[in-house]
Amino acid sequence: MIQKLEGLKTTLWSGLAVSLIIVATLATQHYWVTKVNFIEQVLMGGFVVGILFSAQFSRSRFTLLIALCFGYYLLSKNVFTGLDFLNKYPQWLYLSTIFILAYLTLIKDRALISMHGIARLVGLGFCIALAKLWLMAMSWLQSYSIKNSLPYLNIELIIINFPLFIVALLVLFKSLRQPNLFVSSLLTTLIVGNLYFNDQISLPLSIMFSLLVLHYIIVVVIDSYYLAYRDELTHLPSRRALNQYALSLGRKYCVAMLDIDHFKKFNDNYGHDIGDQVLKLVAAKLAEVKSGGRVFRYGGEEFTAIFPRKTAAEALDELEKLRQSVADYNIVIRHPIRKTKKSRQNNQAESLKTVNVTISIGVATRQAKQSFEQTIKQADQALYKAKKKGRNQVCQ
Repeated sequence: MIQKLEGLKTTLWSGLAVSLIIVATLATQHYWVTKVNFIEQVLMGGFVVGILFSAQFSRSRFTLLIALCFGYYLLSKNVFTGLDFLNKYPQWLYLSTIFILAYLTLIKDRALISMHGIARLVGLGFCIALAKLWLMAMSWLQSYSIKNSLPYLNIELIIINFPLFIVALLVLFKSLRQPNLFVSSLLTTLIVGNLYFNDQISLPLSIMFSLLVLHYIIVVVIDSYYLAYRDELTHLPSRRALNQYALSLGRKYCVAMLDIDHFKKFNDNYGHDIGDQVLKLVAAKLAEVKSGGRVFRYGGEEFTAIFPRKTAAEALDELEKLRQSVADYNIVIRHPIRKTKKSRQNNQAESLKTVNVTISIGVATRQAKQSFEQTIKQADQALYKAKKKGRNQVCQ
């Protein structure tokens, strides 16, 4: 069960970061309390920057979230006589916000200026309508319980708390299941928003929104960084990250090139979906590298390991352990043989098969006046040597 909670670390870090920011803000209240008017003016620009920034990086869900926060803030400032509306329908707005957060959890980022954008707006409208229908249903149920003397039905208790509980479970589940900074941000927004509107956090609305918008912008930056420097499939640093890391290396280091043996044949036999699973499992094994090594996905079924301040001879034992750990790992796969059209129509039962894969490794030490690219080339030649000698081995 714990292994399936891949998003636990991201969720905890996100919650901790927001908690520390709020605590720090409360602790420094004496400093900013006289500058609230200035902060309110900056916040207006912050909303615009947040909307444009998230849209530029194709984070449409953040764009919608910040735009909705902006709209609520304008209403609270009595723009277009919005304050009367907020005071008249507080439960409707609160429930609409809860349902919208659930909706944003379930959809994916898509271009807003497209048919997807129209669909998103329709979805938001549906959430608002659903909130109204829920309130109408609860009003009818309350009248029915009074008419039929059903005192055990506490409508006032469940009218907000029940949908809040369901949505909180949904967002928490999505946040814990997969590492996703956006969903983690939605969870913190849900918690902080609920605490604020129940008077558990004593901050002006402008300060609260300033912290949230700042949090959203930081998350967009971090998420974009990971998209650029992390391989989406294996979650290892990408080749771009490798090139960036190479700039920080000193004069002494070694480079190892690692390649999954017969991977093309494996893909042909079992299909690309199974091949992707194998890549992820092998990457997880390689990520356990010790002795100061760092592993990157170089491309396809190739990986690169860098050992700063070590020669090839010094890294040999660790590379041998990696090779052995991959070779000893039993991989259980579904549908081990590609189904034909006839077998799919017959609905044959799923079958399982245990397979093993091996890796070949070539390692080279950087020589004097040698560039990183030249060291990579030497390691590649050592890898080719390992392939020729029969694979599943380490060569210098």
